Amino acid sequence: MGFERLCMALQGKTSNYDTDVFQPMIKAIASIAGTEYGKDKQKDVAMRVIADHIRTIAFSITDGQLPSNAKAGYVIRRILRRAVRYGYTFLDQKQAFMYRLLPVLIDNMGDAYPELMAQKTLIEKVIKEEEESFLHTLETGIRLLDKTAEEAQAAGKKEISGKDAFTLYDTFGFPLDLTELILREKGMTINIEEFNTEMEQQKARARNAAAVETGDWITLKEGTSEFVGYDYTEYEASILRYRQVKQKNQTLYQIVLDYTPFYAESGGQVGDTGVLVNEFETIEVIDTKKENNLPIHIVKKMPEHPGAPMMACVDTDKRAACAANHSATHLIDAALREVLGEHIEQKGSLVTPDSLRFDFSHFQKVTDEEIRKVEQLVNARIRANIPLQEYRDLPIEEAKEMGAIALFGEKYGDKVRVIRFGSSIEFCGGTHVAATGSIGMLKIVSESSIAAGVRRIEAYTGARVEEMLNNIQDTFSELKALFNNAPDLKGAIRKYLDENAGLKKQVEDFMKEKEAALKERLLQNVQEKNGVKVIKFCAPIPAEMVKNIAFQLRGEITENLFFVAGSKENDKPMLTVMISDNLVAGGLKAGNLVKEAAKLIQGGGGGQPHFATAGGKNPDGLNAAVEKVLELAEI
Repeated sequence: MGFERLCMALQGKTSNYDTDVFQPMIKAIASIAGTEYGKDKQKDVAMRVIADHIRTIAFSITDGQLPSNAKAGYVIRRILRRAVRYGYTFLDQKQAFMYRLLPVLIDNMGDAYPELMAQKTLIEKVIKEEEESFLHTLETGIRLLDKTAEEAQAAGKKEISGKDAFTLYDTFGFPLDLTELILREKGMTINIEEFNTEMEQQKARARNAAAVETGDWITLKEGTSEFVGYDYTEYEASILRYRQVKQKNQTLYQIVLDYTPFYAESGGQVGDTGVLVNEFETIEVIDTKKENNLPIHIVKKMPEHPGAPMMACVDTDKRAACAANHSATHLIDAALREVLGEHIEQKGSLVTPDSLRFDFSHFQKVTDEEIRKVEQLVNARIRANIPLQEYRDLPIEEAKEMGAIALFGEKYGDKVRVIRFGSSIEFCGGTHVAATGSIGMLKIVSESSIAAGVRRIEAYTGARVEEMLNNIQDTFSELKALFNNAPDLKGAIRKYLDENAGLKKQVEDFMKEKEAALKERLLQNVQEKNGVKVIKFCAPIPAEMVKNIAFQLRGEITENLFFVAGSKENDKPMLTVMISDNLVAGGLKAGNLVKEAAKLIQGGGGGQPHFATAGGKNPDGLNAAVEKVLELAEI
């Protein structure tokens, strides 16, 4: 018997949700929603779902499982989104609210699970971030689903197409089970077969975009390939086998060497480039990939003598830059854990010669102050010139005992390589600097969100930082020159902006006066034709001014108004028509009139029955276009 059922039996209740395990939470939800439990069946179900799900989510986060788009993390995200949807639909909760329930959960279960209190801030922030992220798309998605369901019901159907369900999944992040749940409440289903077809077609499109025509391996020599790149950047090698590859109308060759100093792309680090050299020729290696743990060298042409030994030479400048950036990602990872918390988990990385990026789990934007702290920690460790400690073929249990951090979800063998720079200890197969001083300096240039609960840092090191600082200095010097080398540049810029704002205000005031004067002049020159009050003019004024005048006139002349104007701004013509409601009811449509007359200014447009505009390329045709509108309206 489960704990909840035991409580139900001991307390003499007929439902788990009537026990003191759930009632404090349900009462809190009812209070937030401004409702009462037990009065409405749908609301009661929603409150029970939320009360149950908030426990699951909070305990999972406490145990270290954050919401994500993969594996167990995705299960947590779906549970949370299901609860958010119940609150949104049945309790009218359009803002994040579930995170506010955590104190109630802690009061109820904190004594038995003190970890809840210890991680309260983290749990609240993660839940709030997830709620806010999903609510951004939930409203649009539900509106689209409701419309789709209504159209299907109007057609006598009890099923929506798999294509519509796939759009919700692909565009709005609606899990299929959430769409099924919402439809089930409406007595409807999804065409699952069609949904699966759409999914397969998308996968096929992705496969076709990356289609590669690969030839068979041609073996020159039996043997295995050994990577020697941790110790050498040049090494004599022979080609074991090769094959031709065609992709996007380009023919390349893939080569396997018996010994290679070339690092193959993996672990986020790009592959080495360089050359294969012998007495006959030099072959450029444009990339190095890994296939089934085998280093594959990509070349544009095969050697004329493929059986001859060659010297494999890595581009050492590129290798050194990659090593510096890779070591920097390790220092960033360690610094993020110190500044933001131990919940930080690497979600991906990219190490190139020019820059690095590091993706990690976090529930909110990293503040400027936190970024500065991370930079300061990393740069302090760079200046400390901490030597590399490399452990090759270390038993994995021994690596874990020394505190090495593994990339979540990555599979490792019994023996691993560990890279250590002081307190930074990680499983890693990449190339690294001999000591942190070789990194030079690190500068974080951006921090952003790439998915719910996943942040991305991009940074430069070494010479790239120097280049960036030089560019900043050049920009500063140019700005200073623009302000006559003012000793207080910030003050000079502030004064300029204040003066500019003042001038802008004067221009706005002048334009308002001009607008008011033009409106009065137009009112004085109203032409009445067949009971219709016609206002027409052409003038070189902004389209926004014409629109303002048109709506003001419509407010003052409530019946029988026919307004048509040709305006020009920056040599671009604009035709505007405004019609009072009674004329619209009589059959006139501003959009139709504008669309036809706009041909005279070599343009097009449209709008509502009472108001429409059209832009064009020929300002010389404005007068004719205005007259054409009147002709079409038969005024």
